[in-house]
Amino acid sequence: MAFPILVSILYQDGSQYDLTISALLILMVGLLMRNFIGRNCNYELHEKESFWITSVVWIFVPLMGALPFLFTGSLSTFTDACFESFSGFTTTGSSVLSDLERVPKGLLLWRGMTQWIGGLGLILFLIALFRKLSVGSTQLYDAEFSGTVQRKLHPRISTSVQLMWMIYVGMTLLLWGLLMMSGIDFFDSVCTTLATVSTGGFMVHDNGVSSFPQSALVCLTLFMFLSGVNIAIIYRLVAGKPKEMWHNEEFRVYLVVFFIAVVSLSVAFYVQENGLLASINYAFFHVASTISTCGLSIPSPNNWPRIASAITFVLIIIGASAGSTGGALKIKRVMILVKYVRNYFTRMLHPHAVFSVTIDDTRISDDYINKIFGFVFMYVMFIVGGGFVLTICGLDIPTAVCVSAANIANLGPSPLIDVLGANFDYVTLVPLAKWTLIVLMLVGRIEIFAIIALFSPAYWRS
Repeated sequence: MAFPILVSILYQDGSQYDLTISALLILMVGLLMRNFIGRNCNYELHEKESFWITSVVWIFVPLMGALPFLFTGSLSTFTDACFESFSGFTTTGSSVLSDLERVPKGLLLWRGMTQWIGGLGLILFLIALFRKLSVGSTQLYDAEFSGTVQRKLHPRISTSVQLMWMIYVGMTLLLWGLLMMSGIDFFDSVCTTLATVSTGGFMVHDNGVSSFPQSALVCLTLFMFLSGVNIAIIYRLVAGKPKEMWHNEEFRVYLVVFFIAVVSLSVAFYVQENGLLASINYAFFHVASTISTCGLSIPSPNNWPRIASAITFVLIIIGASAGSTGGALKIKRVMILVKYVRNYFTRMLHPHAVFSVTIDDTRISDDYINKIFGFVFMYVMFIVGGGFVLTICGLDIPTAVCVSAANIANLGPSPLIDVLGANFDYVTLVPLAKWTLIVLMLVGRIEIFAIIALFSPAYWRS
């Protein structure tokens, strides 16, 4: 929190004392936990402990991160502060802060840093910092990617995580430089960069990025697209092996889905008597923002066709590639499910035929496929359950389901929600609705299984 404090002092926004008190309090809690709870601890972790630690870290850190919002007075209730903090660390981007022009710049930077730290994942952030972990680093790495199989960039976990962070930091610095060259001022370019590469989507102005020049919007579109790509694939590109990107089946499907959505939306907007160039520009930006679950937005065309709502909702459900900073179901899971269903129907016509699901010429085990079916079932149940609670809290059914799906996909702000909810505002939600969305954000970010295991009695009995 030294950076937000320094920014607060430089801009003289008056929040440096509140931010300092927050930092000292969090530091004191950490030291107490280390000296009393963590005394003589064992640094070798097994699967049970790794799931427990993953869940606790993803709950406890955002709770601590909520303190600056309270101490600066920018948010008046604990519920709102937690909503903003959880939304940041889970890279959801839903916000209850209003009149951003009046919010201290030090707090806005802290808000941006929460989503940047959470972009690659809090656990990977800890693995990069804590060198004492030996066996535990592997267990925590697997727990962070519990719902997918993330290819390691190096045989050693610590080196693999460091390479991932190097790519992540490199993308951050590159986009920041491009935005500065586009004429965006220093502070806005920093915060917008943190929001983009993390696919968080927090904005520093009430009008979002709509005042940015076209060159800056092109840069944001490109980096939102890249942020939805598996970071292992980007590493191959940086390492001088671009052919491996095209050989990756998930990346090819990601490209196909992206451009089909762009073409479909461009045609749909143009048919509704929007300009051709404006329709194409908006389609590229909107699809990149939605499929990456970033959530940055610019003013939508005057006439919004219903087909655009349908395509947007499908993109919200599908999401980005596995191993990216994006959320939702992930392209890889959808591919595996589609191939399994295709094989199932083929076996109905040819009962004696033997088929297997393969990705990149690698056979997917039946256990992993069963795990994906379980994940998708729980994912849908959380969307339905969240929509049910939001309906009780006063939202109409289409808006409730859309908001539930967007937040579990870690895509809070979306033009689709505004279209359905008539300029939907999270500030107006009752506390029950906000805590429901916090649960959805958390469940969507840590891949459901870790958080379910934490609250399972059988997990603790074993």
